[in-house]
Amino acid sequence: MLGGQHDRKNGFSMAKATARRSKKPAAKKFKTRSWRESRAARSERMDEIVRRLHELYPEADCALSYSSPWELLVATILSAQCTDERVNKETPALFARYPTIEAMAAAGQEEMEEMVRRTGFFRNKARAIREAAAAIVENFGGELPRDLDQLLTLRGVARKTANVVLGTAFGIPSGVVVDTHIGRLSQRLGLTKETSPEKIEQVLMELMDRDEWIFTGHAIIWHGRQVCDARKPLCSECRLSDICPSSIAEK
Repeated sequence: MLGGQHDRKNGFSMAKATARRSKKPAAKKFKTRSWRESRAARSERMDEIVRRLHELYPEADCALSYSSPWELLVATILSAQCTDERVNKETPALFARYPTIEAMAAAGQEEMEEMVRRTGFFRNKARAIREAAAAIVENFGGELPRDLDQLLTLRGVARKTANVVLGTAFGIPSGVVVDTHIGRLSQRLGLTKETSPEKIEQVLMELMDRDEWIFTGHAIIWHGRQVCDARKPLCSECRLSDICPSSIAEK
């Protein structure tokens, strides 16, 4: 929700409680978990995945804390190769020191590096934030643009970051966020064998209704964190196991 502080811990607890209450048979029983299926069958299975995700994580949202679209952009840049928890610990001091886009644009490189050092790759991130802020001030009148192509002109902003900001802060479904969790689960669920984020995003956009792009991105990330772990997926506890070709749970 725009301008809100998002409590990942409480959100996850609510999702787990909802999951326990929602253990009911799926609307449709799928006959196979084979990787080989028609495009129509895969699209139908995607619809069922989305339906179940709504039951499991009705409150799924971004785990980064922010109070404005600009703060969300900064937090998303800092989250590259860093956990959301760490970013949320560092951003309060950063935003207190530089409360506006103009202040960020005027910040010194070395001082900014010190402020974001604990998020890793701090030199590149500091430069990206400063230059993105300067470009917004110079080219967009100090207002964060609500357009994908315009956001992509900013330093440090690729499709993932732009999709996060547009979807989470503005409610604009510009695409599907593809992070490590979504990439992993898209492959495990047999939705695609593509490995590049751009190609995975294209597949997911084609399989889902546009209205589901924002929610499903958040929900898959939650599922990847809670259940479908990279090293030890909890297949026996997964509500998607019967329609997942990678599941090792007993049928």
